[in-house]
Amino acid sequence: MFRAASTHRTARRLILVTAATATAVLLTAGPASAHVEVESDKAQALAENVEIAFDAESESSTAGVTKIRVVLPAGIAPADVAYGEGPKGWKFTAAADGYTVGGPAVQAGANAEYSVVVKQLPDTEELAFKTLQTYSDGRTDRWIELDESGENPAPVLKLKAAAPGAKPVSPSPTKTGTGTETGTGTATSPSPTPEETEPSASPAAQAVEKDDDGLSTGAWVGIGLTVVVVVGGAVYLVRRRGAASA
Repeated sequence: MFRAASTHRTARRLILVTAATATAVLLTAGPASAHVEVESDKAQALAENVEIAFDAESESSTAGVTKIRVVLPAGIAPADVAYGEGPKGWKFTAAADGYTVGGPAVQAGANAEYSVVVKQLPDTEELAFKTLQTYSDGRTDRWIELDESGENPAPVLKLKAAAPGAKPVSPSPTKTGTGTETGTGTATSPSPTPEETEPSASPAAQAVEKDDDGLSTGAWVGIGLTVVVVVGGAVYLVRRRGAASA
């Protein structure tokens, strides 16, 4: 009788320890929280000549950011966007639906900070800038989800209501040809390739590449299976030892 009770207590402890360990793994092995932040001192509908700053947080300790591709929200034309400041050596290239800034890789693990100037913000409550962030090792993080609670949210700029009397201005004429700007001003590039237009592609294109700090879906499935196998083995051990004691 004493041996059976002792066996059951030992098995229960094993199950509790296993469950606690599994819980700790699940809580500490979550996906990376890095993302792209956007802010502006003139975040107001219909405001003119607005500088918008972006901070693309790094998700890699071994590769630096080399390129950032942005799809502009409705109401902002590429011809109305000019380059502000950015990492040394980076250049600005306008596209049919947005722009790209890029150049020499920033230091591994460092954020890529840059700014653009918009001729006038549209009369809306918020602006979402779908962003593709590429690293020197070829990996791309896709911050394109419009759900702010999603795993890969696009940077969103909240706007105040338009000032009394504010009116829309005429959009800038669209430039033709190709070109690249290294300072203030814009230029239009050829139509973007399928790879560049991934922010507006199918849901499959919305999967974000995971780095060393994040876990893919397969990793989470593996953790779940491991927990099930370990707990199942503990339960089997309890029953087997109980039967042997009987």
